[in-house]
Amino acid sequence: MTADQLKDLENRLWKAADDLRANSKLTATEYSFPVLGLIFLRHAYHRFIIAKKEIEKDLPVHPERGRRPVNKNDFLTAKAIYLPEEAQWETIVNLPESEDLGEVLNNAMRSIESEYEVLQGVLPKEYSLFDKELLQRLIRIFNDEALTDVKGDVFGRIYEYFLNKFAMSGAQEGGEFFTTPSLVNTIVNIIEPNHGTVFDPACGSAGMFVQTAHFIEEELHTDASQKVTFFGQEKADTNTKLAKMNMAVHGLDATILQGNTFYEDQHDLVGQCDFVMANPPFNVDGVDKSKDGVKNDTRLPFGLPKNDNANYLWIQYFYGYLNDTGRAGFVMASSASDAGHSEKEIRKQLVETGAVDVMVSIGTKFFYTRSLPCTLWFFDKEKAQDVDRSDKTLMLDLREVYRKVSSSLHDFTPEQLQNVHAIVRMYRGDNSLFEQALTEYESKVTEGLERCNWLIAAINVEAFWHPENELTIANIKEAKRELNSYYKKFVKETKELLKRDHIKNNKEEREDHQLRLLKGEELVTEFNEKADEVLYFEKEAKWLSSRFPDGTYTDVPGLCKIVSKGEIAENDFSLTPGRYVGVAAQIDEDFDYEERMAEIKLELASLNAEANVLAQQIQDNLTELGW
Repeated sequence: MTADQLKDLENRLWKAADDLRANSKLTATEYSFPVLGLIFLRHAYHRFIIAKKEIEKDLPVHPERGRRPVNKNDFLTAKAIYLPEEAQWETIVNLPESEDLGEVLNNAMRSIESEYEVLQGVLPKEYSLFDKELLQRLIRIFNDEALTDVKGDVFGRIYEYFLNKFAMSGAQEGGEFFTTPSLVNTIVNIIEPNHGTVFDPACGSAGMFVQTAHFIEEELHTDASQKVTFFGQEKADTNTKLAKMNMAVHGLDATILQGNTFYEDQHDLVGQCDFVMANPPFNVDGVDKSKDGVKNDTRLPFGLPKNDNANYLWIQYFYGYLNDTGRAGFVMASSASDAGHSEKEIRKQLVETGAVDVMVSIGTKFFYTRSLPCTLWFFDKEKAQDVDRSDKTLMLDLREVYRKVSSSLHDFTPEQLQNVHAIVRMYRGDNSLFEQALTEYESKVTEGLERCNWLIAAINVEAFWHPENELTIANIKEAKRELNSYYKKFVKETKELLKRDHIKNNKEEREDHQLRLLKGEELVTEFNEKADEVLYFEKEAKWLSSRFPDGTYTDVPGLCKIVSKGEIAENDFSLTPGRYVGVAAQIDEDFDYEERMAEIKLELASLNAEANVLAQQIQDNLTELGW
């Protein structure tokens, strides 16, 4: 399944499931966990069937008793969940109409939990609260034929997609359990967790672990379970369940324990972790620092901060858990980078260790539940042991780098993430990712132009564009304008033709004109999409190459700067990137007003769509109230 096909499938499944919720009396929170449970169940059955076929190939055959039955232990070695018959998707799909579907699903979840201790008390069992018809329609949605023969981590990606969507809709404590993919990906790309012990002491729904697995699979082309061991701790019961289910649906193993990290260190991993990553709660007040466990906590090597804010407890935990070569990456409130008093003293000691590796400023609207900016902190204890590298910290200001998803949400495109990763790699002395990114962008541009040239020829538009005029970056915008103008005229003329009596009465000629219209629309639509794609990748290539023209790291005003410990000391030990990188030169010569207007048009379309959804929700709410 291609990325585009998976995206279409995700959108289709979500729309169907969300439409059902909109017509029910359930809140997003009531609806989310059971729906994620159905995705888990559908995935488990998919893996069960694949594993069963593979297991049966190698089962011994007794001359009298025949082939021995498949058992639970066989599935353990196949990395699949053994499903009792009552928990198998096929059984549920083919239930008689008279069965209580809600209770059947509850029993299916109980039967799986009884087989696996790690899942006990984890799976949702609230299906009796759902109307029978709603459950039947949900089952039909996840019985989609496209899910029958999928390969790879398709169900895991769908689970993540639904988690993301539920978080955006306000499910599960306002979406706080789910760190946006952009922030997770940025952290994983910068610390590059590829071996050993990986720990998240505020693991939420285990998004950091899942992305680590994706990173290992893409970078090392191997199974993450062969390279890393995951440990997680989470305070909230619902989040702990979501995390365990998330790991199971991705076929990953993790030891995830429930506990309040301020008072409980469930895994006892101080000084033992190769990688630590997290998005902890910001600015937490009320931690009882009078407790001996807090006052004498070995995770606080630089002392107990005197104010009530817990940010510098978290910051020290992440440092304290690392082994001598470990890396940490985490999200933190922007205010922590400049905090004063006892927190400044702790920050000074951290800087002096030489382990502060990268500091990244992130703009507003990167969270579902709050619009505040944040900072990503990165430690590297191996760097601290290198005399030259220990005196360097990369300051990276990404507040002006983002894609507008909606009026309340921003994110990074895959290419923006790749560009940031390339910059950090160059800072570390490795230029290969920079070269790889540019090669990839240039290849996309070349392929796109080839396709656009083919489309121009297929449209047969010599009337406005002669075939000898090969499309290039220099003229593709002009070609796009002229093609759309030509096609608009062609549509108008064809529609006028179709109104004429001699064509109305000639079925063959009428259908020929209609077919030309349909085919023309397909070709022109594809041309516009491909042309936009060409311009996009050219823009990303230019963004990267213009800032680093020699293909090696250099300080870029307004974006990045390498600073020394002495420079940080001169700036009151501030770790705020904006204080160092300065302001980008405002050069208007190359500003593409046409391109910006196209972006504004897309943003406006997105905002209009969002406004329509909100207007419909308001109408529905008023109707429910009887107005």
